[in-house]
Amino acid sequence: MKPFESFLAPRLNEFLAYRQSLGYSLDSIRDHLLLFDRYVIEKNAGWHSFEPDFFLDMRTNIKLGKNSVNANIWAVRNFFQFLIRQGHMKENPLQDIPLLKKNTIVPFVFSPSQTNQLLAAVSKRIRKTKYRFLRDLAFYNVVLLLARCGMRISEPLRLQRHHYRRDDRTLYIEKTKFSKDRLIPIPGEVVSEIENYLSVRQSILPDDDSSFLLVRTDQKPLRDHQIRFLFHQAVKDIGLDQPRRVIGNVNFLQPTPHSLRHSFAVNTLLEIRERGGNPQNALPILAAYMGHSEYKYTSVYLRVTDALSRKNLVDFSLWQERKE
Repeated sequence: MKPFESFLAPRLNEFLAYRQSLGYSLDSIRDHLLLFDRYVIEKNAGWHSFEPDFFLDMRTNIKLGKNSVNANIWAVRNFFQFLIRQGHMKENPLQDIPLLKKNTIVPFVFSPSQTNQLLAAVSKRIRKTKYRFLRDLAFYNVVLLLARCGMRISEPLRLQRHHYRRDDRTLYIEKTKFSKDRLIPIPGEVVSEIENYLSVRQSILPDDDSSFLLVRTDQKPLRDHQIRFLFHQAVKDIGLDQPRRVIGNVNFLQPTPHSLRHSFAVNTLLEIRERGGNPQNALPILAAYMGHSEYKYTSVYLRVTDALSRKNLVDFSLWQERKE
C-alpha cells in the first residue's frame, strides 16, 4: 500500500481512519486521495495554496475520465470538510468547484431481427466434434439466456442444475448484483434449448456429477471471457461490429454481451407500446424480472431508442461534427 508523502500525510491518514471507524470502505477514496497527495507534491503546495483556482487547475490536469475526475473532486472535498471539523481550515475551497458534466451514454440496442441474426450466427459456430459440441451448445444457451431473458452475463454462468425447473418453466437466479434472488419464467424456446442441451449432455457425459446447469465437456463451468469472445465473433459475422464512438458529450457504445440485456428491456417496452399498452405500467414487473433493486433503474430504458433511431442519431451527430 503506497503511503501519503505530502505535508498533508498525517491529516489524510486521520481522515481515512475516521471514515473507517464509520464503517466505510477505503479502497476507492484512498486512491483518489493518493492522486491528490501526489498533485500537492508536484505543485509544491502549502496551506496557502488551497484556493479555488488550485483545484480548478487540478480538475483540468487530472488525466482521467470525467467520472473519475468527479470522484476525485468529491473525495478531496470531503477531506477538506473533515479539516474544517478538526479546526485546520475555516472554509472548504472546493465548496463551489463544479463537477464535470457527464457524457450521455447511448447503449447499443439490437433490434429483434438483429437479435435473431446474432443467435443464428452463434448457432452456426457450434462444432459437431465430440469434444466441442457440448461446450459450444452450452455457449449458445448462455447467449440465448442473455437475449431472451435479459440476464447479466454472470447469471447463466452460475446457474445450478436445481435452479432450472422444467415443469414450471422457470429459472431461479441467486445472488445477483444487488444481492436479490429472483424466480423468472422463461420462454418455451429457452426451455426447448435447455432440454436439448441436457439430453446431449447426458449422452456425452453419462457419469456427469457437476452441479452447474451449463458446463463444458470436461464438466467445468463456463468462463466469462469465452462467452465474450464468441459474442464478438458472431457480431462480426452479421456485420454489426463497430467501435465505441464519442461525439461531443455523447458516448455511443459498441455491442457487448450486456447489450443483449439492454435490448431485451427496450424491445419488451417497444412491444408493449406497439400493442397499445403503456410501457410505464410495465416497469415494476420488468424491474423484478431483470433483478433491479428499484424500478427507477429500469425506467432509463424508456429513454433509450430502438436500434434504428440510434443509428439515425449516430449519423446525425457525425454529420453535425463534419459540418462544424
